Amino acid sequence: MGEKIIGFHAIEEGLKRAAAGSVLYLVRGMGSNTQTLERQAQLSGKVIVKKIAKVEMDRMVDHADHRGAVLDLVIPVKGSGARIPAISVKEFCASLKEDDSALVLVLDEITDPQNLGAILRSADQFSVSLVIIPERRSAQANTTVVKVSSGAAHYVPLATVTNMNREIEYLKGQGFWVYGAAMNGQAVYKTVFPKRTVLVMGNEGKGIGQLTQKLCDHLVTIPMTGHIDSLNVSVATGILLYEVRRQQATK
Repeated sequence: MGEKIIGFHAIEEGLKRAAAGSVLYLVRGMGSNTQTLERQAQLSGKVIVKKIAKVEMDRMVDHADHRGAVLDLVIPVKGSGARIPAISVKEFCASLKEDDSALVLVLDEITDPQNLGAILRSADQFSVSLVIIPERRSAQANTTVVKVSSGAAHYVPLATVTNMNREIEYLKGQGFWVYGAAMNGQAVYKTVFPKRTVLVMGNEGKGIGQLTQKLCDHLVTIPMTGHIDSLNVSVATGILLYEVRRQQATK
């Protein structure tokens, strides 16, 4: 069983972490566009390079925009690190030392893979400790998400859970304070974030679910003065992550 990755930057990152037996498929006759990837695969000493016809690659990724390259990662045994790093919430908490700062990002039914990919890219840039997504009614970390994240998805610990609210309650029991993003929240610049923070971002249309919002200790918002009353969820997530990490860095 493998994990197929498309997108030049996502493949570059995937090659850095590829396990032995992974295959880089290139379309025959593509020229210099894919030579860099071919060299990187050859230098790794682990990745096999195979050149195939474009029609074969189209079928391989269901006619997605592959640009002449597909990386088929071998999914190794747990801990070898080639795929998106999966972890449970309890395992994550057990790894924390008593005085460790941490930033956990909970995504409440983010359904657009483009948004999830962009959010994971921001999560990598701001060193998010853990991202939590629900198993149902949510985009999952698939080929599109990895591509949109430019490969950053491979560096962000991800917990896919069956009961998100139960995991939030568990985090609260481990000393985390929970902040939900909502239009009626306190201005983010007036909010003081502790060293163990959970940030909850809601669905693109309906926001955070009612039960989840009740679990939040505080609600926060990004004050805006433009003509449109809301930001795309991936943009809003990046702004809020920056502010939390900015505050944590000064403590």
